[in-house]
Amino acid sequence: MKVSVVTVCFNSAATIGDTLDSVRRQTHPDIEHIVVDGSSTDATMSVVRNHATASTVIVSEPDRGIYDAMNKGIRLASGAVVGILNADDVLVDDTTISRLVADFEAHGADVDGLYGDIVHVDRDDLSVVTRYSCAKRFARWQIRFGLMFPHPGFYVRRELYERFGLYKLGYRVSADFELMARFMGRGARLAYHPHVVVKMREGGISTTGLWWRLHQNLEIVRACRENGIRTNIALISLKLPSKALSYARSAWSR
Repeated sequence: MKVSVVTVCFNSAATIGDTLDSVRRQTHPDIEHIVVDGSSTDATMSVVRNHATASTVIVSEPDRGIYDAMNKGIRLASGAVVGILNADDVLVDDTTISRLVADFEAHGADVDGLYGDIVHVDRDDLSVVTRYSCAKRFARWQIRFGLMFPHPGFYVRRELYERFGLYKLGYRVSADFELMARFMGRGARLAYHPHVVVKMREGGISTTGLWWRLHQNLEIVRACRENGIRTNIALISLKLPSKALSYARSAWSR
């Protein structure tokens, strides 16, 4: 099974070398790594070329934002399964993709996608775990509260993008939430992958500042409504205490 890993970047010279190396070290023999750069002005492309392999596909051109870049990468993907790996993040170990493929093969045609756990790590020291996001207890009813399994741990058959569409560019920070809600709302068969998939550096556009939090919540309400999920801003505002409880449960269950 061929797997396409899509990484989008812009001025990511400080971290993208780690990202590419984590893909290069994978034991699975058939991985295509697609790097979509938004015309970086720092040394990003130099780092990418230095860490690239024969299976790395590189595109560098202006884009309309992170979700436009992700869509470009997905359109280029030729693998049976596609996952998104952010330019700040790394696959958790050398057998991550092999485990995902084995799980896809074990489920067979009964599963369209898998979602696994992620660990949040210190930006400067990837060995320091700051939080653990466990997807095991995710249930569809939680979407009404703005809760979703972690996007970096999501790998899906490429045909789902062909059937249900790509990321909607009208969303600034929550197109990933909308896409996963759309997939589930249209009958995608998703299953929990009981492993950590990604080490995710702390920080990011959707997790910084009060204004971004409010904007994110408003986009989540819109995403739910567009996909026939009844909710409102009051329910979505309960997301923070729910997440706190989830973090506590995850820590207790480890």
